[in-house]
Amino acid sequence: MKRREFIKASVAASALAGLGSANLHGAAGDRTRREGQEYYELRVYRLKSGASQEPLHAYLSQAVIPGLNRLGIKPIGVFAQQERTEAPTPTELRDPSAVLVLIPYPSVAAFGTADARLNADPEFRRAGADYLQSPKANPAFERIDSWLMVAFAGMPLLELPPYCREKQPRMFELRTYESYSELKARKKVEMFNSGEIEIMREVGLGPIFYGQTLIGGNLPHLIYMTSAENPEAHKKHWDAFRAHPKWEKMKSDPQYADTVSKITIRFLVPTAYSQV
Repeated sequence: MKRREFIKASVAASALAGLGSANLHGAAGDRTRREGQEYYELRVYRLKSGASQEPLHAYLSQAVIPGLNRLGIKPIGVFAQQERTEAPTPTELRDPSAVLVLIPYPSVAAFGTADARLNADPEFRRAGADYLQSPKANPAFERIDSWLMVAFAGMPLLELPPYCREKQPRMFELRTYESYSELKARKKVEMFNSGEIEIMREVGLGPIFYGQTLIGGNLPHLIYMTSAENPEAHKKHWDAFRAHPKWEKMKSDPQYADTVSKITIRFLVPTAYSQV
């Protein structure tokens, strides 16, 4: 490469890096000003049965969330399994030892640099020292599962209903829809974007996010989260959705046949420090 071309390329790269940094910090303000679709990371921290969750919660509440917020990454949701008396259905996954974390990023570049920037933050390292330096004989977790998603075009930004913004009592349902082929998986995303999301909003299901999974296990699939003030209201909203005439028409449309081969459901409640 000639010297002049090298200088031009270096200047362009520096400009792009600066733009990415500006976009990341700009996310700390009005989230509706963002353009395009967000990216979501969903982490599931799996702890050994009976192990204390206190070190993990201290790390998340005192180090991770404040550190990511300083990078302009917010709101961050942290969830635990909802206690339920009903017998689980074949689609419901119950794992009381798991802690789920939802992190929205304004861009895939923000996701790619967040870990390095977080670990370069002295305040993060100080606040998370006990967790980060936990001994091998007593680890803070057993394993971490993680998925990276891109938001649906029909709902490009994470949304918070009033009861979430005001930190009122609330519960969440996290659904994973697996497909037997990439084509059918894309068709299911299209189905959501073509009206299913709007029906869910209309009946009060309180959508939080919809994500098409790019990286993670059990691909291809999509993941989305709905919410309500309590389980009774949530059931009422789902009943209204299933009886909605627009949904009756959509689910009978041949182009959307066989788009979902497996459904997994988690019922969740937020931790006291969750921002969702």
